[in-house]
Amino acid sequence: MTDGDGTAQSPWRLRTAPGSSEYTMYRDGDELVCQVGSTTLRYQARAIEDLHAWLVSQGDWVALGAADEQKPAADGTVEAFGRAEDNPVGGWYGLRKGYRGRFGMYLPPLLEQLGLVELEHNARNNRVRAL
Repeated sequence: MTDGDGTAQSPWRLRTAPGSSEYTMYRDGDELVCQVGSTTLRYQARAIEDLHAWLVSQGDWVALGAADEQKPAADGTVEAFGRAEDNPVGGWYGLRKGYRGRFGMYLPPLLEQLGLVELEHNARNNRVRAL
């Protein structure tokens, strides 16, 4: 379920790592627009390259650690990277206050679709690593 070319007219059709939810993403200028049911999340588009570079620097499997914005992210996870003050953007990649979390849920499947990472697809506790 990964058809599309990443435009608004033909978004990437993705599934969360466990395969439990479908969503779409597309690039809109400097933003990634993530549509999950009736909810729209927006992330900085540079998250694709930044997350991949960080995963390369980790050199091994990294837990996804997906969490809502209001919940803390576990140290060393993709989610923690997506909101860390020492990441390349100095904080959140998410752009819509109240919906800035879930970076670890929605970005890794996109990187997998783009051929940048290997992603586990277990029922829970999934990990990702750079290719």
